[in-house]
Amino acid sequence: MPPARHRDEPAQPLGSELLQDAAGMFAMLATPVRVHILWLLAHGGQDVGTLAENTGQSLATVSHHLGKLKLAGLVRDQRDGKRRIYVAADPHVLDLVLGVIERRLANDDVTGRRRRA
Repeated sequence: MPPARHRDEPAQPLGSELLQDAAGMFAMLATPVRVHILWLLAHGGQDVGTLAENTGQSLATVSHHLGKLKLAGLVRDQRDGKRRIYVAADPHVLDLVLGVIERRLANDDVTGRRRRA
């Protein structure tokens, strides 16, 4: 495993508002269905019905989580006729989600078994 990445410059003090915002973003990603939605949207826009089918969740559940993700600025929607297509809106958060999941998938392939947190 590669060592943890460190910045070369000294850490600057952080304000409580910035820390609260960062913690809020991590809290937004602490729900498995939201991570699953972002994973799916990283591979292209989808409507709520398709997301519900692909996550195994109800339409109401997916709509609820999409609303929270939208308020957080992580997804946006666009009209396609009568449908709303949801797309990922924050490439940095998407990189984080993809990086974590792809690393776990690669580790599962190497070890040949699934791990549980």
